Amino acid sequence: IPVLTILVFSPLFPTEASMAQTVTQSQPEMSVQEAETATLDCTYDTRESNYYLYWYKQTASGGQMIPIIRQEAYKQENATEDRFSVNFQKAAKSLGLKISDSQLGDAAVYFCALQEHTVRQAPGRG
Repeated sequence: IPVLTILVFSPLFPTEASMAQTVTQSQPEMSVQEAETATLDCTYDTRESNYYLYWYKQTASGGQMIPIIRQEAYKQENATEDRFSVNFQKAAKSLGLKISDSQLGDAAVYFCALQEHTVRQAPGRG
């Protein structure tokens, strides 16, 4: 049975909003057998209450970043997209990614990212 290796890194994606945010992924690397389920962990910190969390994938060849799934902080239900689903725990500031029925094409580098969503008021016209 083929084994696929999943690398996990934690960049901080800058936004125009406050930079008081951090994203941490504890697993540097993991290997799973094809057809098994892989679970990746991500914790974050932000002072904002309105934000988006993302999981991205970069293929082993170092190609472009491909968005896999997005979780909106105000939604209670966990986002799902095909074989990918998240375990969103807002109180614990945690966003796990579950890859069901792993395939060789899932061997990649995975990134967890946070985007704060700040509504800015337009300057008044005088």
